[in-house]
Amino acid sequence: MMTQRISGKRYDTLEPVMISWEGDRISAVEPLRGDDLHAQELPYLAPGLFDMQINGFGGIWFCNEGLTVDEAISAIEPFLAAGVTKLFPTLITSSHQALADGFSTLKKVCEEHPEIGEMVAGCHLEGPYLSPVDGSRGAHPLKHIRSADWDEFSQLQELSGNRIKLITVAPEQEGVLEFIPKAVASGVVVSIGHTAASPELIIAAADAGARMSTHLGNGAEGMIRRHPNYIWEQLADDRLHCCLITDGHHIPPSIAKIAYRVKGYEHMLITCDASGLAGLPPGLYESESVDVEILEDGRHVIAGQRQLLAGSGATTEMCVAELVRMVEEISLADAIDFASRNPGKLFGVETGLLEPGGLADLIQFDYDPEKAQIDILQTVIGGNLRYTRSGSEK
Repeated sequence: MMTQRISGKRYDTLEPVMISWEGDRISAVEPLRGDDLHAQELPYLAPGLFDMQINGFGGIWFCNEGLTVDEAISAIEPFLAAGVTKLFPTLITSSHQALADGFSTLKKVCEEHPEIGEMVAGCHLEGPYLSPVDGSRGAHPLKHIRSADWDEFSQLQELSGNRIKLITVAPEQEGVLEFIPKAVASGVVVSIGHTAASPELIIAAADAGARMSTHLGNGAEGMIRRHPNYIWEQLADDRLHCCLITDGHHIPPSIAKIAYRVKGYEHMLITCDASGLAGLPPGLYESESVDVEILEDGRHVIAGQRQLLAGSGATTEMCVAELVRMVEEISLADAIDFASRNPGKLFGVETGLLEPGGLADLIQFDYDPEKAQIDILQTVIGGNLRYTRSGSEK
């Protein structure tokens, strides 16, 4: 078995190292010495990123009715250039047929294209058992919001090949509190999101087994009660991991700082929440479910107004760098862990580890803190070089 190597400075200690691996496992992590040691010029090395909320890319939504294998692949592969080695394709509230098509196609993708299947660590069903209230519903189409239906979910789970690992629900939706224990018992992580629930219902959902908050602070009404409300209650509940969209548009720095101080390192997660329009230029984009406008500043909004967001145009490495800019006390190493180690632990998915025996899911990148910018040079998945930026060297 051929030994492969990559050099750089560790993202966590900044120690200049040479990482070697054979197959999909790291065999050695050795200090660089002598002529090889130019720490200031070396790129960074880190575990590959894991994003549990990717809705699509380049005009393709994973919830598109009639989604094809080629379309799904074209929406997944661009994330290699973002340093993503594991992801959850996310299907948002849609008709049953659209969800069935999406999960069936993703199953086929994983079975017929193992190199893509290696990236797909599971799927995320965001809805359709969400709040119908404007603001809390976000960009999820009202006509497809519905009561929790275990039989429907079980059918979708079967069509996915048992790949649904995360579902976002609103505790106040009919049948959700009865649905949660069934989902948890089946091995699915339940997250609270797109909700207008009372604090009592948030507590009831956590009592029933919910373990996460989906993009906390977003998918919320513009005006809520100042004290007893669903955002404070989720922040205060130690049982709930907090996931944030840190693209610089969805939440202000103060919210990210408060969430980090309240939840602590172990319970923080970040996502880019890339919409199916990520990667496209500014303009108005029409669809069957909701029309979206991409503004000049990069925001994706529900067409006709400029406040309610409809996913993000960012990719995961952008959100890692942006979080470090937003919250001074969060280091680059912490932010990377929030998008790799921590979701891996929550969902039971092995992620890259820069230690002998660790999975060789690695990224090499340049980082400019002043510009809050990460440039991915190489992405390695399971020991295989899957992306290299033109001009970069292994």
